Amino acid sequence: MTARDSARSRLYEAERLLLRMFERPGSARTVQIAGTELTLPVEALFSSVDSVRDYVERVLAMPAVRQRFVRAEVPVSVRARRGFRAAEYRRETGEIAIPQSRDGRWALRELVILHELAHHLDDGAGPAHGRGFVLTLTELVGTVLGPEAGFVYRVVLSDSGLR
Repeated sequence: MTARDSARSRLYEAERLLLRMFERPGSARTVQIAGTELTLPVEALFSSVDSVRDYVERVLAMPAVRQRFVRAEVPVSVRARRGFRAAEYRRETGEIAIPQSRDGRWALRELVILHELAHHLDDGAGPAHGRGFVLTLTELVGTVLGPEAGFVYRVVLSDSGLR
């Protein structure tokens, strides 16, 4: 029996806010959060499932990711999925499924892929979107996108009652 995923809706709501913050163009990428002014990094957007696959392989090969996450040595496959409403990770197959239809192109962005990859790297036994996952996601974002992005994730997720 799996643990109840009671934090899922709060996490998704917090991530919607984070995605909007990263969507700001140019000089609007400067944000003030928790009394700190910083500039958010540019988030990568992908053109296809193949480009997501390459990105996932590169992230898993990063020395900092390999040092921090034991499961970075376990390969992940990436495939297109039907539908457009969700991206997903399946631990039993080690597979990330990404919609690539026109309506599903929202998922072809770095923060969505890092969310799914955090499911793979989270080695905790708790709920899918529980404390272990939130810590993994925050650390992964900070490692891959930089300390500013990690800081913003920590603050927003904490303010949402998720840390």
